[in-house]
Amino acid sequence: MKSAPAISHLNENNMKSRLAILLSVAAALLLSACAGFMGPREVNLPLHTLQESMNRKFPFNNRYLDLLNVNVSNPRLALQPETNRLMTSMDALIAPPFLQRSWKGSFTLSGGLRFDAGRNAIMLTDPRVEGIAVEGLDPLYSRQIATVAGLIAEELLRDMPLYTFRPDQLRYAGTNFIPTGINTRSNSLVVTFEPVR
Repeated sequence: MKSAPAISHLNENNMKSRLAILLSVAAALLLSACAGFMGPREVNLPLHTLQESMNRKFPFNNRYLDLLNVNVSNPRLALQPETNRLMTSMDALIAPPFLQRSWKGSFTLSGGLRFDAGRNAIMLTDPRVEGIAVEGLDPLYSRQIATVAGLIAEELLRDMPLYTFRPDQLRYAGTNFIPTGINTRSNSLVVTFEPVR
């Protein structure tokens, strides 16, 4: 007769374990069902965050075409909502190594935006030269300076990671999200995320 309470106690513990497992499975099913109903969400990346990322690439020095030493510094970012591009103006110091003079000015470059899933990053793509202003430039060097600006745009902006998402930023309420759109506003990038289905 003394063995009956032990069996009853075992059945009670077994029932509690089964109930806990059942509740865990039900919660997991509920979360996955909710994930199916989750819609897109947006993340704003403010201009100052993007500016900090760009600042890490500068100053930049290089020799181009074997005749011009170029130093670019002080990038200033702006977003172009009308073209969905990022624009940066930068100070430029250009000095032919065989002359005792240099020219000061600025380059304005722009880049498109894309998401690289392998790096979880917003990348710059399709770099373009938008403008060149160099004080007192000898006309003899105008074409070379335009070529150099194009080379700098390619070297600095093509596939430059502008912002890298942490893994936890791509997960919400137990659901993985992927970026499906990037839009520029005057003071931020807006990245649209959709749940992975």
